[in-house]
Amino acid sequence: MQIGEQVVCVDDQFAKPLAKYYVNLPIKNETYTVRAVFVGRRLMHPICGAADAEVGLLLRELRNGTDPRNKYQQELGFNSERFRPLRDRNASSENEKELVGIRVAPRTEPLKQMPFPYSPK
Repeated sequence: MQIGEQVVCVDDQFAKPLAKYYVNLPIKNETYTVRAVFVGRRLMHPICGAADAEVGLLLRELRNGTDPRNKYQQELGFNSERFRPLRDRNASSENEKELVGIRVAPRTEPLKQMPFPYSPK
Protein backbone atom coordinates (compact mmCIF):
# COMPACT_ATOMS: atom_id res chain seq x y z
CA MET A 1 0.00 0.00 0.00
CA GLN A 2 1.15 3.50 -0.70
CA ILE A 3 0.29 7.08 0.24
CA GLY A 4 -2.84 8.32 -1.51
CA GLU A 5 -4.17 4.81 -2.21
CA GLN A 6 -7.82 4.09 -1.44
CA VAL A 7 -8.39 1.11 0.87
CA VAL A 8 -11.41 -0.69 2.31
CA CYS A 9 -11.52 -1.90 5.91
CA VAL A 10 -12.03 -5.67 6.11
CA ASP A 11 -11.45 -6.12 9.87
CA ASP A 12 -12.84 -3.70 12.44
CA GLN A 13 -12.71 -6.03 15.44
CA PHE A 14 -10.37 -4.50 18.05
CA ALA A 15 -9.72 -6.02 21.46
CA LYS A 16 -11.11 -3.78 24.22
CA PRO A 17 -7.69 -3.22 25.85
CA LEU A 18 -6.33 -2.03 22.50
CA ALA A 19 -9.39 -0.03 21.43
CA LYS A 20 -9.28 2.15 24.56
CA TYR A 21 -6.16 3.93 23.19
CA TYR A 22 -7.93 5.07 20.01
CA VAL A 23 -10.26 8.02 19.49
CA ASN A 24 -11.27 6.95 15.96
CA LEU A 25 -11.43 3.39 14.65
CA PRO A 26 -12.08 2.19 11.09
CA ILE A 27 -15.43 0.65 10.21
CA LYS A 28 -15.72 -2.51 8.12
CA ASN A 29 -16.57 -1.93 4.44
CA GLU A 30 -15.81 1.82 4.70
CA THR A 31 -13.32 3.41 2.30
CA TYR A 32 -10.26 5.31 3.54
CA THR A 33 -7.23 7.06 2.04
CA VAL A 34 -3.70 6.11 3.12
CA ARG A 35 -1.99 9.15 4.68
CA ALA A 36 1.24 7.44 5.76
CA VAL A 37 2.86 3.98 5.71
CA PHE A 38 5.29 2.97 8.46
CA VAL A 39 6.95 -0.02 10.09
CA GLY A 40 4.90 -0.87 13.14
CA ARG A 41 5.23 -3.45 15.86
CA ARG A 42 3.00 -6.05 17.47
CA LEU A 43 3.80 -5.12 21.07
CA MET A 44 0.35 -3.74 21.85
CA HIS A 45 -1.40 -6.86 20.55
CA PRO A 46 1.08 -9.74 20.41
CA ILE A 47 0.18 -12.86 18.49
CA CYS A 48 1.98 -16.08 19.31
CA GLY A 49 4.48 -16.88 16.56
CA ALA A 50 3.93 -13.58 14.72
CA ALA A 51 6.74 -11.44 13.40
CA ASP A 52 7.95 -8.56 15.55
CA ALA A 53 6.98 -5.94 12.95
CA GLU A 54 4.01 -5.11 10.77
CA VAL A 55 3.18 -2.53 8.13
CA GLY A 56 1.22 0.27 9.77
CA LEU A 57 -1.08 2.80 8.14
CA LEU A 58 -2.29 6.26 9.04
CA LEU A 59 -5.55 7.21 7.34
CA ARG A 60 -6.54 10.65 6.07
CA GLU A 61 -10.10 10.29 7.40
CA LEU A 62 -9.12 9.15 10.92
CA ARG A 63 -6.90 10.96 13.44
CA ASN A 64 -5.82 9.50 16.77
CA GLY A 65 -3.63 10.41 19.71
CA THR A 66 -0.02 9.41 20.15
CA ASP A 67 1.07 5.85 20.76
CA PRO A 68 1.79 5.61 24.53
CA ARG A 69 4.59 3.09 23.87
CA ASN A 70 6.35 5.09 21.15
CA LYS A 71 9.13 7.34 22.44
CA TYR A 72 8.90 9.49 19.26
CA GLN A 73 5.25 10.40 19.95
CA GLN A 74 4.02 8.79 16.73
CA GLU A 75 0.28 8.78 16.11
CA LEU A 76 -1.51 5.48 16.67
CA GLY A 77 -1.96 3.74 13.33
CA PHE A 78 -3.55 0.55 12.07
CA ASN A 79 -2.16 -2.76 10.87
CA SER A 80 -2.33 -2.85 7.06
CA GLU A 81 -3.76 -6.40 7.26
CA ARG A 82 -7.06 -4.80 8.31
CA PHE A 83 -7.41 -3.24 4.84
CA ARG A 84 -7.56 -4.22 1.18
CA PRO A 85 -6.93 -1.96 -1.83
CA LEU A 86 -10.11 -0.48 -3.28
CA ARG A 87 -10.82 -1.82 -6.75
CA ASP A 88 -11.26 1.08 -9.11
CA ARG A 89 -14.67 0.45 -10.66
CA ASN A 90 -14.17 2.99 -13.47
CA ALA A 91 -10.90 1.39 -14.58
CA SER A 92 -12.39 -2.10 -14.58
CA SER A 93 -15.42 -1.07 -16.66
CA GLU A 94 -13.12 0.63 -19.20
CA ASN A 95 -11.08 -2.56 -19.47
CA GLU A 96 -14.23 -4.62 -19.94
CA LYS A 97 -15.34 -2.34 -22.80
CA GLU A 98 -11.98 -2.88 -24.46
CA LEU A 99 -12.30 -6.65 -24.10
CA VAL A 100 -15.76 -6.69 -25.68
CA GLY A 101 -14.38 -5.13 -28.86
CA ILE A 102 -11.65 -7.74 -29.34
CA ARG A 103 -12.13 -10.02 -32.32
CA VAL A 104 -12.21 -13.72 -31.62
CA ALA A 105 -10.83 -16.39 -33.94
CA PRO A 106 -13.55 -18.18 -35.93
CA ARG A 107 -14.82 -21.40 -34.52
CA THR A 108 -13.25 -24.44 -36.14
CA GLU A 109 -15.18 -27.42 -37.39
CA PRO A 110 -14.67 -30.59 -35.38
CA LEU A 111 -12.55 -33.27 -37.04
CA LYS A 112 -14.44 -36.01 -38.82
CA GLN A 113 -14.39 -39.23 -36.94
CA MET A 114 -11.95 -41.64 -38.49
CA PRO A 115 -12.31 -45.39 -38.07
CA PHE A 116 -9.76 -47.15 -35.96
CA PRO A 117 -7.46 -49.45 -37.94
CA TYR A 118 -8.74 -52.59 -36.25
CA SER A 119 -12.37 -51.69 -35.73
CA PRO A 120 -14.95 -54.46 -36.12
CA LYS A 121 -17.17 -54.28 -39.24
